[in-house]
Amino acid sequence: MRLADFDYHLPEHLIAQFPPERRGASRLLHVENKNLADRMFVELPTLLRTGDVLVFNDTRVVKARLHGQKQTGGQIEVLVERMVGEFEALAQIKASKSPKPGSALVFAGYGAEVVQRDGEFYLLRFNAPVEQVLEAIGKLPLPPYISHNPTGDDAERYQTVYANESGAVAAPTAGLHFDQAMLDQLSKQGVGLHFLTLHVGAGTFQPVRTEEIAQHRMHRERYWLPEATINAIRQAKANGGRVIAVGTTSLRALEASCLQGDFAEPVGDTDIFITPGFQFKVVDRLITNFHLPKSTLLMLVAAFAGHDVMQHAYAHAVACQYRFFSYGDAMLLERAPA
Repeated sequence: MRLADFDYHLPEHLIAQFPPERRGASRLLHVENKNLADRMFVELPTLLRTGDVLVFNDTRVVKARLHGQKQTGGQIEVLVERMVGEFEALAQIKASKSPKPGSALVFAGYGAEVVQRDGEFYLLRFNAPVEQVLEAIGKLPLPPYISHNPTGDDAERYQTVYANESGAVAAPTAGLHFDQAMLDQLSKQGVGLHFLTLHVGAGTFQPVRTEEIAQHRMHRERYWLPEATINAIRQAKANGGRVIAVGTTSLRALEASCLQGDFAEPVGDTDIFITPGFQFKVVDRLITNFHLPKSTLLMLVAAFAGHDVMQHAYAHAVACQYRFFSYGDAMLLERAPA
């Protein structure tokens, strides 16, 4: 398939710039084949049953954006992609002229050396632990389509209520809709709540630059699946329950772990690229937000629910003025028949 097959027109005013007043106040579009139902997210428990399992990504967004200068005085913006050691990190750097290996970068009270370049990323060695630097002077890395600077409200709302493992530079946004009251309600209802960790990287916002999508190469992300989550999924499958991934990151980790067999790789780095034709082995339903035109995530949901189904659903969502992207509304997708 070609990149143009995953395009759609989105009026700019439908891009949500702020979260709803409270978690769970978003709309929910239930997509089952071409049958569409307009609901509210608070209705989600009525669409689940005892024995179902929800799998959440418990990654925590770190304050990964840094502003500083090169030793020559030029201004730079650094977005830390991944910590690879206590003092080292892979990062993207915006500068008028790309810094060379060996050059020094200066931040407020801290410094770093450019060790080497690897494609779009630079390996940086800081003069203090990376976590310490980010916590002290970093800023929350809101997505590029959100136009305001991060505020205290963003620090809370661009983070799930169950965020636990620090390391992401973007939130697993489908999880932003859940508040603790809904989690408690689902648990009492007999729905299993289980977790994995996938640290979302900045590559999630990278555009597809090739018209033939098969030529695109995905960024790599690290994931971990606890044994308790694996066991819960196996039990649910054995008893007729459904596995519902909360977000595309949860789905990517689950499916990546089973590429070589039943949870053969519970821990690993994945660059899995899910496009129409992919054979899903784990996930039965997907809760997700609306995705950017021509994005790899739009390709993923088209693979999951069907390309024509997604075209129909997105056209409906635009016509009905749903709110799009990270702070926007949600969908519940049923997996298309194999």
